[in-house]
Amino acid sequence: MACRVLLAALLLTAGAAQAAMYRWVDSNGRVQYGDTLPPTYQQSGAAEMNKQGQIIKRTQSEAERKAEAVRKAEEARVQQEQQKQAQSDRALTSTYTTEAEIDLARDRALEHHKLAINGAKIRSVAVDANLAELNERIAMIEKAGRKVGSGLQGQLDQATRESLELKRTILANEEAMQKVREKYAADKARFRELTGK
Repeated sequence: MACRVLLAALLLTAGAAQAAMYRWVDSNGRVQYGDTLPPTYQQSGAAEMNKQGQIIKRTQSEAERKAEAVRKAEEARVQQEQQKQAQSDRALTSTYTTEAEIDLARDRALEHHKLAINGAKIRSVAVDANLAELNERIAMIEKAGRKVGSGLQGQLDQATRESLELKRTILANEEAMQKVREKYAADKARFRELTGK
């Protein structure tokens, strides 16, 4: 029995001798030491030390954890961008073998927009002629002191809307053509970089 009590006492003493020592920064910014951590150590961070005072384990502060999360997120974003660029480069070099093929693809992509612009311009001529005629008729009616009928006013409103829509179509396709040119110019420049041509 005495042997068991002695053994228990030795184990307790050994456990106390092995107890960790901690270092942390308190809320006033002062470095503190102790054998137990305060509940606030998660905010300021802490370090566990051995008997020689060497740090064996470190807990990051809240600010350090946030900075680490930001750094990791940025690393992940950069890695994702690099993977996306590598995928795009593989697609570019497997799709085209010469710069002339890139020019041909650009011209095909522009053709759709050119057709839309030409169609809108042709239609605009007819709509604008109709608008001019409607405005002339309305001016004559108003000059005669009569009231413009709702049917005629409706035709004018519809023609005005169509004219504006055609102008928007032309502008949208012109902007799209500019984007197509920029995209294929960038593809061509990247193709040169990748192939050394």
